[in-house]
Amino acid sequence: MEQTFMKEKKILPLVLSMSLPMVISMAVNSLYNIVDSYFVAKLSEDAMTALSLVYPVQNMINAIAIGFAIGINSSAAYYLGAGDQERADKAATQGMVLNMLHGAVLMVICIAVMPAFLRMFSTDETVIRMALEYSNRAFLFAVVIAMTLVYEKVFQAVGKMKVSMFSMMCGFAANIILDPLMIFGIGIFPAMGIAGAAYATGIGQVLTLVVYLIFCKIDPLPLKITRKYLRPQRDVAARMYSVGLSATLSLALPSLLISVLNGILAGFSEKYVLVLGVYYKLQTFIYLTANGIIQGIRPLMGYNYGAGEKERVKQIFRTTLMLTAGVMAVGSALSWLIPNYLIGLFTANPQTIQSGVTALHIISLGFVVSAVSVSCCGALEGLGKGKPSLYISLFRYVIVIMPAAFLFSRLMGVNGVWAAFCFTEFVTAGAGYLIYRKYGAY
Repeated sequence: MEQTFMKEKKILPLVLSMSLPMVISMAVNSLYNIVDSYFVAKLSEDAMTALSLVYPVQNMINAIAIGFAIGINSSAAYYLGAGDQERADKAATQGMVLNMLHGAVLMVICIAVMPAFLRMFSTDETVIRMALEYSNRAFLFAVVIAMTLVYEKVFQAVGKMKVSMFSMMCGFAANIILDPLMIFGIGIFPAMGIAGAAYATGIGQVLTLVVYLIFCKIDPLPLKITRKYLRPQRDVAARMYSVGLSATLSLALPSLLISVLNGILAGFSEKYVLVLGVYYKLQTFIYLTANGIIQGIRPLMGYNYGAGEKERVKQIFRTTLMLTAGVMAVGSALSWLIPNYLIGLFTANPQTIQSGVTALHIISLGFVVSAVSVSCCGALEGLGKGKPSLYISLFRYVIVIMPAAFLFSRLMGVNGVWAAFCFTEFVTAGAGYLIYRKYGAY
């Protein structure tokens, strides 16, 4: 299969053809959490709080698996663009083995530390028990998640975006069907409560992996995952980890942020911890949809950069920024037009809904401008420049928002925490653009 279309096709149709399947895929992927949360919220508000407390650790596992898979994607696309098939195959093979190892280590560590982690944020034994019921089962699928993400990024690296879309949709369909059956005990299934949500999600992830394997058998990839290339090669591994570690940290930083914000919000009331958890479920859908565009352009950036097509790289970035801003504008509009409905998906408590609406109104003011930092990070990762991408993420998730949330909360109460989100997006947009101008394809 030839990937030369990546440097020959017109920019806008090319970006759309690569990104739209990934927009759908990422939207579907984000629905895993939203669907789980919707059905878990039907159990009780304690159950939803438990899910919110588990989310940072669950997000960290996904961040490490996704981050390293992004390193594989960027490296494989770059080598293909440079015409180096052997190194591209080595990136795919060695990346698979390393990510499986990452998944196994994470599974063991996260299950072990969860009891202590949960007690840092709650003294409610019911919430802690339910959180452990969910996490101890969900984390068992960490190796499956790691393998699935490698196949996802490998298919993307060679331009087969529709395969990723179809595979994710199969897993999501299984999850949405199994969630009510396993949570509430319908038909042949016993009522498993919050544990049922974990099993339903895990089974959906297994099905996604199986679909990828079937596609590999039916229509072999131009990238080969083979025993021949198992022995690590320093330059290949270094390139994958250079991008992968930076992408992982960028994706894991929200987990650190949520944990810090949970500590600040718990000082006001535990209901605000729930509000933050609900917001992150909603913003995941919005930002992962935008990230679908980024997923689509990463291999395009890497391939064209490897092929020496710097002018096309610039055009791809400008197109990406325009499309991402459009997605975020839709997110802002929904946050103001139907906020009660969005928050009401996860709680029936009128006070919690009102608090959530206020939070959504304030935070969404920064959505559109956040397209700048999101696009710059994704473009830099596609170019194989992980460190500059990490600098932008550090601005967004640590350097600005953490001190701002603490300071604003002292001046404005709980609304100060929500204002810190908006303030951070404006500051990070400026910093992100300057960083991209310095390190990008200029």
